[in-house]
Amino acid sequence: MNFKFSKRISGVKASAIREILKMMNDPEIISFGGGNPASETFPITKLKEISDDIFNNQANTILEYGITEGDIDLKKAALKFLSRHETVLKDYDEVMVTSGSQQIMDFMSKCLCDEGDIVICENPSFLGALNAFKSNGAKLVGIDMEDDGINLVKLEEALQMPQKPKFIYLIPNFQNPTGITTSLKKRQAIYALAKKYQVMILEDNPYGDLRFRNDPIPSIKSLDDEGLVVYAASLSKIIAPGMRVAIMIGHRDLLAKCTVAKQTNDVHTNAWAQRVMARFLNEVDMDEHLNKLQAVYSRKCNLMLKEMDRHFSKDCKWTIPDGGMFIWVTLPERLNMPSFVKKAIEHKVAVVPGNAFYDDDNKHCQSFRMNFSMPSDEQIIKGVAILGALIND
Repeated sequence: MNFKFSKRISGVKASAIREILKMMNDPEIISFGGGNPASETFPITKLKEISDDIFNNQANTILEYGITEGDIDLKKAALKFLSRHETVLKDYDEVMVTSGSQQIMDFMSKCLCDEGDIVICENPSFLGALNAFKSNGAKLVGIDMEDDGINLVKLEEALQMPQKPKFIYLIPNFQNPTGITTSLKKRQAIYALAKKYQVMILEDNPYGDLRFRNDPIPSIKSLDDEGLVVYAASLSKIIAPGMRVAIMIGHRDLLAKCTVAKQTNDVHTNAWAQRVMARFLNEVDMDEHLNKLQAVYSRKCNLMLKEMDRHFSKDCKWTIPDGGMFIWVTLPERLNMPSFVKKAIEHKVAVVPGNAFYDDDNKHCQSFRMNFSMPSDEQIIKGVAILGALIND
């Protein structure tokens, strides 16, 4: 049978990252391509202890349908955790628990965008979000990144377009895929532009608690005084991604509509996962937990940077992140990036081609993304040496 797919889904391609992860079945592959947290940081013992207690004492509760907006205990625990350094919940805001941050991207575009409406994004940006926006009919307008965040001149030009954008999508902390952190000055300027042109901001912050260098920077949401900013806070990167639990904070009117979207999507986020996450946030010393994670990520990042400095040619460039999971490598013009990535796979090292993260993946790109959280120290040392040899060959 010949299937005629909708226009919305026809333009969405399979995730390059997911395709690379399929290669993990090959034990010889060294993957710098995924975006997974370091599995050795998963608090398995504590999660099992909490889960066992819940099933022993609250099984009937968690096996029933739950509230669409989310478990009350989890929302309280998450707000306490997220508000420990700044104010992310304003008087006009509500909170909803979602099945991962990916669902927040889907709801924002589903509830705000009609076919052909514009979403502004960083160029490059998180592939999963870009696909979510496109799957809901949005047209992407990418704004180039600078060392301290999005280009403000080009951002304002995009905001002045005859067709008013529906929202701006940003990852201010250790951006995926570049590892860049948006400066406080730029965060303030971005919010000022959003107010000037009355365009919403979706601030995605999955990596903010994985900072291992320099001081934290206030979120854009903490600057919000008009209800323009929606805040996406994932628990995947700091506890466990398989739980699929995230927190959405935004103006009550928008979240009321997103609640309707969730009711038609999955009714509510997994009740067991929500209850486990609530107990974890309440019972664990989160500062101590995060310090352990940050130490692991700092060590792995510094090891990868040291090996890159040792093996990569001097005409390569790369970012030096203050946290998160990613390093963005730009090859010299003498090398063809897609051919290099293909050759790397042939030599059993996987990286993600940079054009996969652009608003238009047909654009010329000399960069690729490397992940340092997943591989072991031995894999980092071996894999970087292989990539270095290919660059110098």
